[in-house]
Amino acid sequence: MKKDEIKYVWTDKKRTIFGLPLSFTRYFLTESKFITRTGFLSVDEDEIDLYKIIDKKIKKPFGQRLFGCGTLVIYSKDADTPTKEIHCIKDVRKVSDLFDKHLNIVRDRYGIRGRDMMGYAPHGDGMHEDMHCDCHDDGINADV
Repeated sequence: MKKDEIKYVWTDKKRTIFGLPLSFTRYFLTESKFITRTGFLSVDEDEIDLYKIIDKKIKKPFGQRLFGCGTLVIYSKDADTPTKEIHCIKDVRKVSDLFDKHLNIVRDRYGIRGRDMMGYAPHGDGMHEDMHCDCHDDGINADV
């Protein structure tokens, strides 16, 4: 193995009709990053550090389930990619578990836990965005 070669834990292509990998979108999972590469002549790559992932969701539409595929949606604290959909991949549950395994390894390495991820609502519900109280004293004494 070359010194600058990246070691991939998992890799797959976006699958199209009949669950066949006939796409120019490719997904890579390393021990510390998730990489999406799209394009044929011009190639774009997007990276998300695993420790920034805060939530995941699995979607299995009927058409994908017929061919043993599913979509994994990742919510992260990444500045340019807060939501990433890993479209139509084989064995989506196993891939999700693989993400969990390496996510926990990276979080242990950096000492990051869920409490460090406060301040972000992945589904846009606004429940944890601001944890401050905008209360006003209306002359009521709470120390009674």
